Amino acid sequence: MKTHLAAALGSVALTAGILLGAPVAGAQTAAYSTTAVNVTFGAGYLRGTLTWYDRSVGFDGTLRAVGCQSAWFGAYGASGNELGTWSTGTKCDVTYPFNIGIPADAPGGAAYVRVCIDDAHANSSKCIKYTRP
Repeated sequence: MKTHLAAALGSVALTAGILLGAPVAGAQTAAYSTTAVNVTFGAGYLRGTLTWYDRSVGFDGTLRAVGCQSAWFGAYGASGNELGTWSTGTKCDVTYPFNIGIPADAPGGAAYVRVCIDDAHANSSKCIKYTRP
C-alpha cells in the first residue's frame, strides 16, 4: 500500500512540475503584418516590405536610382495626421539596399504609409499609399 501511495504522489509531483514549467498558452508573440512595396518610375524603382509594428513601420528593401532619385516614406494616423517621415537622401545611378524604421508613435501606430520616389530636388515623381492590413 505504501509503495502504491508513494508512486501516486511521485506521479502527481512530476505532473505538477511539468505543468508549472510549461509556457503559458498564448504567450507567444504574434507575427507582425507585412505589405509588399513596389513603386516604379521610369527605370528606377523602390521594392521591399513594410512591417507594421505597434508604434513604427519598418521597411526592408532596395532603391534602384536611375539618374538621381531618393526614396521617401511618410507614416500617417487614422485621422490623416503625419506621425513620422524618413528619406534615403539623394542617390545617383546606384542600387541602394536599406532597412529602416519610420516613427509612428501614436496609439495603434500608422494607419497607412505614403511611399514615394523623389527626383534630385525632392519633388515627388511617383507616390503610392499603402494601408495597414
